[in-house]
Amino acid sequence: MPFPLRARAAAPRALTLCRNGIAEALWMADVVVVGSFVQDQIWRVDRFPDAGETRRAEGFVAGAGGKGFNQAVASARQGAATAFVGAVGDDAGGRAARASAAADAIAARWQVVADAPTGSAGILVDRSGQNRIVVALGANEHLDPAFVHAQAALLGGARVVLAQLENQLDATRAALAAAASGTALRVLDPAPAHDGVDAALLALCDLITPNETEFAGLLEHVAGVRVDAAALAARSDAELHALARRLPVATVVVTLGARGCFVSHADARRRGDDAACYRLAPEPVAAIDATGAGDAFAGALAAALVRFGDAPFRDAARHANRCAALSTECVGTVAAMPRFDDVRHRFGA
Repeated sequence: MPFPLRARAAAPRALTLCRNGIAEALWMADVVVVGSFVQDQIWRVDRFPDAGETRRAEGFVAGAGGKGFNQAVASARQGAATAFVGAVGDDAGGRAARASAAADAIAARWQVVADAPTGSAGILVDRSGQNRIVVALGANEHLDPAFVHAQAALLGGARVVLAQLENQLDATRAALAAAASGTALRVLDPAPAHDGVDAALLALCDLITPNETEFAGLLEHVAGVRVDAAALAARSDAELHALARRLPVATVVVTLGARGCFVSHADARRRGDDAACYRLAPEPVAAIDATGAGDAFAGALAAALVRFGDAPFRDAARHANRCAALSTECVGTVAAMPRFDDVRHRFGA
């Protein structure tokens, strides 16, 4: 293992920048996440209500969330110095966002949107761990590409830049383009599915992490290939690899939920792996809530790619797979993101 175990996230390092004769603090981080912050409200139910039906909840949890922020927390808790770039309202939710970032030593750059509220989500989770989610993205939809461009030094100095699709696409493009000024690995979690994703956006990425539905959507909109998302996991590795190679991205990792994940590399960019494609089996867990598992995977993968150094990509993917699995044993999103020590204690090295 390249680095010693750490119970808490590494703090982003501060450098001093002299601009117009004025000294400023400039935070540098190994992983920079550009994405959404959402206040989650989660109800546990025995089953999802039918149309017009009211059901009594078995439990309720509220806390920080949003795909981007979940992933930043997952990265930080896996020991990577992590920064976050996002938008919040000028409200109590925005103040809660700052407190949540500070709690996990995440150096955050917040765009405060005066005329939009901080994002919020209502989540139902049934006894099998499945969920139904409604989200009002609020300020997240107003993340300004100019604000993202202003973080160019932070993005260009990172080792991994991670983005998703809960902000306007121009902001996501700006983040990936700014990362290209440095040597960062550019990672996109193409979630939630968005019809506006095109080949040009994917070409800005070194790695993407779609689930089955998102992978099927990308194949249709970018490559003109229609596949049944529900049947993807049953396809052979050779078939999945051929489909992944239809997308203009060097590495495609398809998360398969309770069936693990599938990795596909372009032949010239195997990232230390012996095989161009392979499948990782799911880890045995007692899942009660799958909400945020994909975010746990993406954030942990970003951190592991930094923390594991020159180790084969398979090692980072296996660690991310384990982190995602362990997150399903806890209700919630940010609250469910495990720490590095927890993952190693449960599954070993």
